[in-house]
Amino acid sequence: MGYKKLKVEYDVNTFTQLFNLKLLTMLFKIILILHIVFGATGLILGSFILVRKKGDVLHKNLGKIFTLAMILTGLCAFYLSYEHPNLFLFIVGVFTIYLSFSGYRMIDLKKVHLGQKPKFVDTIATISMLLASLAFLYFGIRLLLHSQLFGLVLLLFGTISLRLCYTDYKAYSGKVTDKMYWLKNHIGRMTGAYVAALTAFLVVNNTFLPDVLVWSLPGLIAGIFISRTIKKLN
Repeated sequence: MGYKKLKVEYDVNTFTQLFNLKLLTMLFKIILILHIVFGATGLILGSFILVRKKGDVLHKNLGKIFTLAMILTGLCAFYLSYEHPNLFLFIVGVFTIYLSFSGYRMIDLKKVHLGQKPKFVDTIATISMLLASLAFLYFGIRLLLHSQLFGLVLLLFGTISLRLCYTDYKAYSGKVTDKMYWLKNHIGRMTGAYVAALTAFLVVNNTFLPDVLVWSLPGLIAGIFISRTIKKLN
């Protein structure tokens, strides 16, 4: 009798474990599909927005969809990188969310040079990014101490994110006098979100280009574009 009871309990536990495993596998596939759909939407819209007229109604509407797609892509990346540990995917998710969100919020911070204060959500976003940047720097140093070159990538991302947070701090503390601050940062951050997603896409799907080229080329092209645009604004 005891043997039969033990066997029944074992069968139930095994069935439960298999069911949970299938459920998690199905959930992972769904999130992965959503990640691809949102990412593709962001890349397509981002490419179109970059080459067309800025500031009209269509630009604003497409920008809203682009921002939402990038944020959802980043959130999906968090889940995927947790279930299947992938530090690179997690980092890209952090940058994609922060850059697209803060870039979009710049539209509502047009008077920051006149002392306009940020909303609570802006402060939370900056603090979250600050904590992430410190984590990137810490783990980057640890990886380098263990002779892992990926630590350089973490240090790079940590330095960039720390600089972005410092830029936010100056704006929120009334130390910005440039009336075009909001527009320059809107362009720079939205383009940065696009580049982060594009870089992730190229890194994952690259089969023939050198890794260093895939990592650096999108950023270099974006840097040239942003620099030229800001020069025109000046």
